[in-house]
Amino acid sequence: MDDSDIFEAVRRNLGVVVYDLDTSTVTLDNSLAELGCNSIDRAEVVTLTMEDMGISVPVMEFQQTRDIRSLVTLLARHSA
Repeated sequence: MDDSDIFEAVRRNLGVVVYDLDTSTVTLDNSLAELGCNSIDRAEVVTLTMEDMGISVPVMEFQQTRDIRSLVTLLARHSA
C-alpha cells in the first residue's frame, strides 16, 4: 500500500465512523479532531485502517500524529 492508498483507507473509515462527514472535503492537513472525531472515534478510525492494512502499530507511536498526513506517514512506515 502506498501513501495515497493509506489516505483513501483513512478517508473511507472516517466516513464509516463519522456518519455526517463529507469525506470528499478531507485533506492530509486536517486533524481527526477538526473533522469531528472524539478520542473514541479517532481510535476507531485508526483501528479500522490498521485492520484494512493488516498491520499493528504500538499505541504510544500515535501520540506524535497531529494531522492525517502524519497518521498516513506513521502507518506507511509500519506497512513496509
